[in-house]
Amino acid sequence: MSIAAKPLTGAPRSPWADAVHRLRRDKLAVVGAGLLLGLMLVAILAPWLAPFDPNLQFADGTTLYGDPLPPGGRYLLGTDTLGRDTLSRLVYGSRISLQVGLISIAIAASIGTTLGLIAGYFGGWVDQLVMRLTDMMMSFPDLLLIMAIVAIRGPSLPMIFIAIGLVTWTTFARIVRSQVLTVREHEYIEAAKAQGARPSWIIVKHVLPNVVAPIIVLATMNMASAIMTEAALSFLGLGVQEPIASWGKMIQLGQGYFWDAPWLCLIPGFAIAMTVFAFNLFGDGLRDALDPRLK
Repeated sequence: MSIAAKPLTGAPRSPWADAVHRLRRDKLAVVGAGLLLGLMLVAILAPWLAPFDPNLQFADGTTLYGDPLPPGGRYLLGTDTLGRDTLSRLVYGSRISLQVGLISIAIAASIGTTLGLIAGYFGGWVDQLVMRLTDMMMSFPDLLLIMAIVAIRGPSLPMIFIAIGLVTWTTFARIVRSQVLTVREHEYIEAAKAQGARPSWIIVKHVLPNVVAPIIVLATMNMASAIMTEAALSFLGLGVQEPIASWGKMIQLGQGYFWDAPWLCLIPGFAIAMTVFAFNLFGDGLRDALDPRLK
């Protein structure tokens, strides 16, 4: 009697492919990813999507009394107090927000990951030194420290990148250190040491790949905080300066007209809220996909 062969089920998925599969099944994460993709397309295609030059002041962009125009007509989302098209400035402002989120968090992740790897792997006085430095940085409110750095060096977009990165690395350092403390006890790490491998080689080849997942999740979720920080700095006058279009700067210019022209604050405020919402949705889904034990 012949026995029918069992059908092949195929090779098992890799951990990253499995994570992508779980992420695709998370509807909220897919929504967040869609919103972020749309924002990236808007930022990249800003010169073609914006109906006008964001810095151009139109003679018919204000009323006879110098007030901004309401949404509708030639100016779809109205104009600001200087007669500039709000939609155009909103589109170009997305570039500033994405740049701040990506570049500043890349700086923070680089610093925090490096220090966390060193502290977790070597331990001892090195660990104590890095952790005391981390505790000292975390004892100061992030926004106040960033404001102090920007005020000392002068407000500019590169300075915002550096200030946010220099202040927000602490969370990366603590998370990476905690992961490394577990990874360094694995047998393959001991085997690499026994073979005479250099510590730098072990960290890069064996330790770092095992802590990439939490770094990616933390970076994604911290981008929302970086965007909020830039908006707060611009609102306070310490962010990007005129005539560069920034969502926080748009809110600052419109605050004096909130009751007469609320769209000046509500439109960029809604853009900030939706961007932060999208990053949080995608970050939550990414965390669950990379570590399903958290569900």
